[in-house]
Amino acid sequence: MRNSYTLTMRIAVVSDIHANLVAFDAVLRHAGEIDGVWNTGDAVGYGPQPSEVINRLRELDAVWVAGNHERAATGAISTEDFNEGAAAAAHWTRDRLSDAEKSGLDALPETCETAGCVLVHGTLRDPIWEYLAGRYSAEAHLALMPVRIGFVGHTHIPLLIREDPEDDDGFEFIRMRDGDSYDLRGEHKFVLNAGSVGQPRDDDPRASYGIFDTDALTFTLHRVDYDIKTTQKLMADEDLPLWLIQRLSSGR
Repeated sequence: MRNSYTLTMRIAVVSDIHANLVAFDAVLRHAGEIDGVWNTGDAVGYGPQPSEVINRLRELDAVWVAGNHERAATGAISTEDFNEGAAAAAHWTRDRLSDAEKSGLDALPETCETAGCVLVHGTLRDPIWEYLAGRYSAEAHLALMPVRIGFVGHTHIPLLIREDPEDDDGFEFIRMRDGDSYDLRGEHKFVLNAGSVGQPRDDDPRASYGIFDTDALTFTLHRVDYDIKTTQKLMADEDLPLWLIQRLSSGR
């Protein structure tokens, strides 16, 4: 973290780290001097280093909202609706977290307002489960936003939703790519998904995150190479599902 004596903050926005510390540390190195970390959920699940990722987020004093995998890791929700691999990883995670770590995850809020922005994992209508990925979920989410700028996760795909009264739906979906930067000033609402640090699903295996400048009101998306094989070996050593290991190489 850097010491800042102005109101300007350079925030690393991350989501869906999924216990992949190798990817998360690569993101932090790439981000350089930052004033904070905002995490839109699913720091655990799937990957091999849940405690290490929790500890890193705590060291950074990250703003952090819960996702479905935080809740599954403590038993707060059932894994009945998870696919087989996700459920197996959730149970593995639950067995390895300490009581203190579970209590910390249970204490996470499902929504949070900070610096004039709102954070949630899924949508404001259904913070844990709903994917903000289509017209009806976007419409409902925008209607519930108490501020102009929001950040979400859950889909593992970088996305900008921009309110646009001239569009037939009233908003526009924009897939964000590495290096894309967006001006968030104005009167309309914006929702941003920084993609996934630890398990991207847009056919790009590189870790995904964004930098939000709270003064300039800009958001820039970044993709970062990391040592995928190291994470895969750690997963294999723990006998985590093969499918979860293999998918890291393809970003699917």
